[in-house]
Amino acid sequence: MADHDSDLQLSDKQKIEIAKWFLLNSPAGEIQYIFKDLKTILKDDNVHNLAALEAFPQYNKSHLICLELPDRSGDVIIAPFSEVAENEYLDPRTAQVAIVDHVKQACTEARPASDEELPSSYIEEFRCALDAEVMKYASEAYPKGFSAVYCVKGKDVEEPGSDFELVVVISAARLSPNNFCNGSWRSIWNVEFKDEDQMVEIRGILQVGAHYFEEGNVQLDANHECSDSTLLQNPEDSALAITNIIRHQETEYLAALEIFSVSFADYFSYTGFILKATGHHFQGSSEKATSYSNFVSLAQHYAIQPNKRYCEGT
Repeated sequence: MADHDSDLQLSDKQKIEIAKWFLLNSPAGEIQYIFKDLKTILKDDNVHNLAALEAFPQYNKSHLICLELPDRSGDVIIAPFSEVAENEYLDPRTAQVAIVDHVKQACTEARPASDEELPSSYIEEFRCALDAEVMKYASEAYPKGFSAVYCVKGKDVEEPGSDFELVVVISAARLSPNNFCNGSWRSIWNVEFKDEDQMVEIRGILQVGAHYFEEGNVQLDANHECSDSTLLQNPEDSALAITNIIRHQETEYLAALEIFSVSFADYFSYTGFILKATGHHFQGSSEKATSYSNFVSLAQHYAIQPNKRYCEGT
């Protein structure tokens, strides 16, 4: 028996990797709950803290969490594109760099961004114009939506004649654990300005996450990639054209998710099945079907569905 128990002993490294897996796979807004529960399970503060120090920065950047600056002058999105140094993230809108405590998910202080961390005045014209259009779209289309535009290539370009690349980030979340559901929207748009072709190439990655845990435990993790292009124009006209493409692509994707939610509800209405993750058996009743159609309806109603009037321009 003792030999059997020794075979089951995990090293600290293995425990850290397992704890990291749980943290990194936490649904939107739930990592702090899992972090707290892991402390009770691990019963080892050192392992617990080491797992958190490795997992939280990855989680925060992949989920594009948004944190308020200490002076409340703005917000910073924690993303790979905004990272200028370890635990330091640029908010290009306010030209500040936030120092972040990843585990606490809070900005502890901020400093002015240096000239080296900011784009040239020529690039800033394009970045600022696009930021203004995207901010208008995101704030009106998404509940609690945040956005930012970063220069990731060619930030020192001073005049026409060279290529450069901007990245648009949109992040929105609506967290309501008391109602047994959380939802998030993340979209990343790479925008390449190609001077020789006088074209702008746009590539998007859209991510929807939803967790519904009333009478069960079901998650939605959907991804979609798309691309488009437009003519290279002056900063203001380019910004408007790019934002219209983003609006169109995101609205089309969410419309497809809405169709999926109807099909998903029908599936639960007519098919009895066993949800292995929870061991809960559903009889296919209309009551259960309604319950689980609510889960996919997060994409429409809860945190991630753009305002239809805004998107349709009515």
